[in-house]
Amino acid sequence: MLLGSEREGANLHRFAFIIHPLSVADVARKPKYRVARCLPESWVEAGLRFVKPQVLSEITGIRSVTGAETSGWFIGCPLTARQLVQGNVKRNLSTIIACGRLAEEQGAEIVGLGAFTSVVGDAGITVAQALDIGVTTGNSYTVATAVEGALKAAEMVGIVPAQARAAVLGATGSIGKVCARLLAPQVGALTLAARRQAELNGLAGQLTGLGAVVDVTTEVNQALHDADLVIAVTAAVDAIVQPEMLKPGSVVCDVARPRDVSRKVAEQRQDVLVIEGGAVEVPGEVQFNFDFGFPPRTAYACMAETMILALEGRTGDYSLGRDISLEQVEEISGLARKHGFRLAGFRSFERTVTEEQIARVREAAGR
Repeated sequence: MLLGSEREGANLHRFAFIIHPLSVADVARKPKYRVARCLPESWVEAGLRFVKPQVLSEITGIRSVTGAETSGWFIGCPLTARQLVQGNVKRNLSTIIACGRLAEEQGAEIVGLGAFTSVVGDAGITVAQALDIGVTTGNSYTVATAVEGALKAAEMVGIVPAQARAAVLGATGSIGKVCARLLAPQVGALTLAARRQAELNGLAGQLTGLGAVVDVTTEVNQALHDADLVIAVTAAVDAIVQPEMLKPGSVVCDVARPRDVSRKVAEQRQDVLVIEGGAVEVPGEVQFNFDFGFPPRTAYACMAETMILALEGRTGDYSLGRDISLEQVEEISGLARKHGFRLAGFRSFERTVTEEQIARVREAAGR
C-alpha cells in the first residue's frame, strides 16, 4: 500500500482503470462471447470465473492545459455487477487484485477501480494493501461532479435550491454521504434514503447539528414523492426509481451504474429531467480505443480522477474506504480545474438533453 502522495521519476505518469460488464447482456455484445445470448445468465456468470483479467485497450492523447500528459489502459475485470455485489467477497477481491497486478505489469503507477469493483469489501483498502501502485475509487471527483451537475440542471429548469427539497438515494454509501453533506447547506430541506435505519439516523444527526432540515426513510417512494432534486447513488443491481414515484418538474441526477432510474421514466415522464451523473470532458485529443457508451473525449468522473492524479504525479492511494472527506472533494475539484477537466454536456439515457426537454420540465412545474 503506497503512502507517499507523489512518485519521483519520469514526467509521464501512467495509469490504468478497471472496468467490468454491468450485466450478462454486456458480455454477449462482444463477438467472441455472442453465444452468451443463448445461455442462462447463471451459466454465463459461472463461466466468467474461468476468464482471466485482460488489457482491453490503451488510452492515449490526454494532455492537460498545463502541458502535462498521461496515458493508460483499460483493464477488464471478468465479473458482472451482480457477481461483485452478491458473490463471495474474498474471491471477488482476489480477481480485482489480479486486475491491479496486470496494471502494474503494463507500467501503470496508479489504478482506478471502476463501477462495482470500488464497493467490494472495504472499498479499495484491501486492494491497495496488496498492490505496489496507488489505488483510487474515483469517488471524490464523482461526488464533486454529481452535486455540480445536479445543481446546474436544477437551475436550468427553474428550481431554486434554497427553496427546494432534495433527496439522496444511497445516502449512507461513500458517495451518498458526501453528496448529502455538500447539498445540505444549499437546499431548503433534504431527505436521506438508504436501507439501514441506524446509519441514516446517524448521518441525519450530523447534518441537523449543522442547521440542516433533514428527514430519513428506508422507502424509495417516500423519498421521491415531494423531492424537487434527486441524486441517486445506490449500489442496487436493478433500477429502483420508477415513473410513478417522481414529482412533476423534478430533476434526477443518476450517478449509479447500473442505473438507479428505470428507462421507463424517459418513456413515460416527459415532465421530469433525468441526467447521467459524473460525465466529464477530458482535455487533449484522448483516444480510449474502447466503446463504453460515451461521446468522444468524455469519461466518467471516476475515470477522470485517475487521469487527474496521474497528470499531477500523485500516484499514491487516494479515494479509499467508505468515508470520503469534503477536503478531498475540494482538492480533486481544484486539480480538475487546473488540468482542464470540466463537466460535460448533459445526457439522458445516452442522448443529449435538448432545450425542448428542459422547457417541458419547466412548464410541467409551472415555472
